[in-house]
Amino acid sequence: MKRSQIKRRPLADTVLASLEPEDKDYRELDGQGLYFRVKRNGAKSWELRYRRPNGRWSWKGLGGFPGKSGKAARREAEDLRRLAADGIDLAAVDREAKPRHLFAEIAEDWYQRKLDAGRSLGTTRQMRLYLDRDILPALGRKPLDEITRQDCTELQRAFEDRGAHNIAEKVRSWVGQIFSLAIAEGKCEMNPASELRHVAATPPKTTHYPHLLEAELPGFLQALNRSRSRPITVAAVWMVLRTASRPGMVRYAEWSEIDLEAETWTIPAEKMKTRRDHVVALPKQTVASLRDVFQQTGRRRLVFPGQGPKHPVLGNSTLNQAIGRVGYKGKLTGHGSRHTASTLLREHGWPKDHVEVQLAHKEPGVAGVYNQASYLKHRRRMMQWYSDYLDALCRGITDEEKATFKKRVEEDDQGDG
Repeated sequence: MKRSQIKRRPLADTVLASLEPEDKDYRELDGQGLYFRVKRNGAKSWELRYRRPNGRWSWKGLGGFPGKSGKAARREAEDLRRLAADGIDLAAVDREAKPRHLFAEIAEDWYQRKLDAGRSLGTTRQMRLYLDRDILPALGRKPLDEITRQDCTELQRAFEDRGAHNIAEKVRSWVGQIFSLAIAEGKCEMNPASELRHVAATPPKTTHYPHLLEAELPGFLQALNRSRSRPITVAAVWMVLRTASRPGMVRYAEWSEIDLEAETWTIPAEKMKTRRDHVVALPKQTVASLRDVFQQTGRRRLVFPGQGPKHPVLGNSTLNQAIGRVGYKGKLTGHGSRHTASTLLREHGWPKDHVEVQLAHKEPGVAGVYNQASYLKHRRRMMQWYSDYLDALCRGITDEEKATFKKRVEEDDQGDG
């Protein structure tokens, strides 16, 4: 409610809770020198106006609302007025000090909780990146109760101004969670990031990663076979193609996760968005390629390490650059190849459930919780079919071969794996 609507004093707690902030901080008299202060960021607190022994007027804070109710604040104010009447300077009266907590302190607590909760490695790495690069430089050194909605809005707009609308949405959520944690721990009273979605800029229409359709694959696959990029980089590109895996998962693949005899790659839960282990069925072509790669990197932790101490892992753009060098820049990306695989497999009749599990997509709602079937036996046949089909497209598939590939799909056992 507006303060102009106040009809009686002392102020009821329901009135105090509903008072709205204004462009500037303001105080409303409750009675007998006790004032209720409302800051422009929405924080509310009690203050007592009193006369010091030297005759000058001063203010003494009595604590925040709703942590301190109207009844408790009036009781404390009455005690303090008695002391002031006895000539005691209230500025010297000790009251339990309420520490002021910096945003950075709570942000680090929030981040550690995400790590302890087992969030995926990719997610926590992204959180750490934007905390250090953007969030903490903007808010980290400020006390929680001094951070305004305008501060949070400006942080959101900084991402929007550089076109990072998806990250702006994530950061808005993270900052809101940090303030919610602080409120739950009694370290602040307000969440100035709670309604930022209402002033968020409308993001541009989503565009899919560049990908190829079946008719475009032969030329690309032939060009990739002629690639002059590092052999280890080309091997990584082929692994992305043949397994329909996320490029980041391939880049950070470790030898300890790969069983060449069992022809499987088990990605641990901490690396996965779904927060559970994911088993990738490896086609025989990928297994053969990995045996060659093992001769070069088998003594190292990562399957596809980068070059030099400054680049311990293949860079985020390395795979796309390799694709671009063979003439497909802007036409295909590593991530887009997952779209290509999904489309081709579904067009040739492979079951949606098998394709979605291979892509490590989590179903929404209750189905995503209960449907954790791996279909590994079926996916192994499906991805071997897909890898063989890519080879056939590369060399020039015949009508007879197409019929054979169609028959393999029809004969596949549709039971649970």
